[in-house]
This record gives sequence, C-alpha cells and structure tokens, in this order.
Amino acid sequence: MTSRLSSFPLSAALALLLAACGGSGEPIRIGIAGPVNQANGRSMKLAAEMAADEINQAGGINGRRVELVVRDDEAKAEKAIAVATELRDDARVVAVIGHVNSPATLAAATIYNDEEGGDPVPQISPASSSPQVTQAGPWTFRVCPSDLLHGPVVANWTYGELGSRRAAVLYTNDTYGRGVSTTFSEAFRKAGGTVVALDPYLKASVEAPGGVDAYLARALRNRADALMVAGQADAGVKIVQAARRLGFTGPVVGADGMTGVKDAGADAEGIFVSSAFLPDRSTPAAQAFVKAYAQKYNELPDHRGAMTYDALKLLARAIADAGADRGKIRAYLEQVGRKHPKFEGVSGTIAFDEHGDVPGKEVAVGVVRSGKLVSAK
Repeated sequence: MTSRLSSFPLSAALALLLAACGGSGEPIRIGIAGPVNQANGRSMKLAAEMAADEINQAGGINGRRVELVVRDDEAKAEKAIAVATELRDDARVVAVIGHVNSPATLAAATIYNDEEGGDPVPQISPASSSPQVTQAGPWTFRVCPSDLLHGPVVANWTYGELGSRRAAVLYTNDTYGRGVSTTFSEAFRKAGGTVVALDPYLKASVEAPGGVDAYLARALRNRADALMVAGQADAGVKIVQAARRLGFTGPVVGADGMTGVKDAGADAEGIFVSSAFLPDRSTPAAQAFVKAYAQKYNELPDHRGAMTYDALKLLARAIADAGADRGKIRAYLEQVGRKHPKFEGVSGTIAFDEHGDVPGKEVAVGVVRSGKLVSAK
C-alpha cells in the first residue's frame, strides 16, 4: 500500500509541519545597540538576553523564536551611526532597542528615521533622557523619563528632603549634562534655593590632577551646602573624591547617569541618585524580575536593564498583535496607551504620547548604602 505522504512534496510537508507548530521557522531578529561592553551598557545586554530567553521558552512570538542582533556603539555618536546603518540595512531586523547614551541615540535616530534614504526601523531607547529625543522622529520611542523629569525630581528632593538651600552644580559638557543641569537649576531656584556655581567639565579635566579643584573651591567659598553632579558615574566619583579632599561635607546628588556610583566603594556611600527603576521597587512584577535577574547573573539590575527588559517584552506584544513588519510595529507602538492598551512593565506603566515619549513616567530617588542603590525613603 502506497502512503499518501510518499508522493507529497517534502517542502510542502515541511511547511505544514511548521504551520502546525505555530511558526515559519525563521527567527524574529531584534537589534540591541548600546555600549554593551561597558559598565553602563552591561545590564542592557544581560536583560535583553533574559527577556529573549523567557519569550523563547514560552514558545516565541506566534511560534517564532526571538534572535538578538547585539552591536556595541561604544557610547560614541559616530559609532552609533555605523551600527544604526548596519541594523537598518539588514532587512531581517524588524526593530532596535537602543541606544543608551543620548548623543548616540540622537545620532542613530537620523538613520532609523531616514524614510528617503532607506527602509526606516522602529527604535526604542531604554535610557536616553535628553529632551532632544522628543523630536528625533516618528520612528523613535523611549521608555524612560526625560531630563525634564529627572532634574526637577532631584532638585525638589535636595531642597525639600535634604534641606539644602545653596547648590553647586558640575555638569559634563554634553547633551546629557547640559539637559540635567538646566532642569535641576531651574527647579531648585523655583523651590527657593540658590545655585551658587554652575560649571561644565570634560572627562580629560576630571582625570587630570586637580582638574576640577578650582570649580569646587569656588563652590566652597560660596557656601554650597549640596553638590549636584550632572554626568556619568566614572567622572562623578572623581569629582566627589576631589570635593571631599577639599573639605566639602554636604550631600551629593545626581541623576540617572550616576547610578553606577554604587560600585565605587566607600566614596559612593550616601550619594543620592534619581532613577526610573530601583531594584527594591515593591511591585510583584519588579520583584520577580529582580529575583530572576539576580539568580541568573549574580548581580542586581539597574534602570537600563529594567527598561530594556520592558522594551523587549513590549516589542514582543506589538509583533504578536501586528506582525513582524517594521511599519506595522511602528504604527502599533505609537498607539500604545491610546488605541492599544498601556503596557505594564517591571519599571511601571508605558504609554506613548504623540512624540514617542512616556509622560509622567515615575522617577524615584535612591541612595547608595553598602554598595547598593536603594530607595531613599
């Protein structure tokens, strides 16, 4: 007796088998772009891998596995452009999570949003807080609060909770530093405080012996009772060390770029930092995420990791509902919180406005205690 399948084309049989399993067999490729080999990009990569593993273990997206295409932009705008071009030109990549640093995100956005020069691709930044990202283009979204929220939260905490009235501000002379320092200063003055010093720094000046001493000495002469560092953790630690050496004993505050100070040992103890996510966030979803991340990697996630995890899970929902097509994904994302339901992630609620921002996204204030960044209250 001749089997009915024996004369059935092998390719057709395979297609039916794949359909029965719920997928085409082709993975869904999502780009991960950021300084993945640096301290401020490590958690982004790890959280993305964890989220992808969870999605795949649950059967993938409509039966198709998620495959991450990880690229290192070295936190440099020029490298980000090259990375963005590679990801955009790879037709198999349906969306990108990245970048981390605001200058890199803004540079890459020119490529992702280029509707004339190529096939644009949806971009979700997990941690770029510059207000300029708001105008980056219709293909660019972010799941983190902007500096317009971080600066005022830190300012009001410094004035209201710490009781400081005279703040000195040192800021890295880039998009991030200028944005945070401006919004902090405006809010601190509005609260009734005085900004007694407002000085920019470059990485080279911080690393040079005594490179920021003149700024700090003037702040001390002007009776600063709080020091705000608007920059990244590596330079921020050196500024704090210099301030303590010169005799400053008041509180030190910073925004989300400073979250890495927790790893700086005794010099970081007691520093207050704003963040869109803290590992002791009390919701069940957040604690389940933190527990799983810690078990997998033997460390705690930061806000970049939490936001990347949420971004990938949100993309999975968008692709499941709208399809693995760049245009359909973008159209879906822009309606999250309006036509489509809000996304409840480990970092809180995600609902995009017409600019791809998340207005009202919560910002917490943490403090470094024994090498951990925990809620300040």
